[in-house]
Amino acid sequence: MSLYVGEALVADDDFPNEIAHIDLLIGDKGGPVGVAFANALARQSQGHSNLLAVLAPNLAVKPATVMISKVTIKGANQAVQMFGPAQKGVAKAVADCLAEGTIPQDKADELVIVCGVFIHWLAENNAAIERLNYEATKLSIERAMANQPSAAEVIEKKDTADHPYQASNLDGGDDGGDDGGEGGGEGGG
Repeated sequence: MSLYVGEALVADDDFPNEIAHIDLLIGDKGGPVGVAFANALARQSQGHSNLLAVLAPNLAVKPATVMISKVTIKGANQAVQMFGPAQKGVAKAVADCLAEGTIPQDKADELVIVCGVFIHWLAENNAAIERLNYEATKLSIERAMANQPSAAEVIEKKDTADHPYQASNLDGGDDGGDDGGEGGGEGGG
């Protein structure tokens, strides 16, 4: 049984609200990732409509990939962004990783992917949403399949790593507030 974990945050200074933060699991259909995949599709809730990654209607990617929203979808615009540009970006990244051999083609029907997607409530540029989610998903898959980062890298960088959203990098520093902008800090990336 296999279980791979990947994460990537990709941002563009020209489009700060279109930031993409992907967390994903890749694993066998018969293992824990398969169970999570089935539960994600079977257990929907208001504001959290999970969906399959498709290149176009009737063309779901392989390995089958379920996208889960990491924040509550609060309106039609955010829903369209999830079901449109984010979905296209995620799907294209999965398909490219399959075509490039990052995901072995002979395992495409045995594996599934559970992909957490962050859509900022102030995001507006759909082309940037698609591009950044593509880049973040592709990087997440590449890292997952290569078991990156290594334990040695984590230990080496644990005291020097600079998280872009750590308290000291947010306006006001560590003031105890949510610093989440309009609508609060719900769900952060």
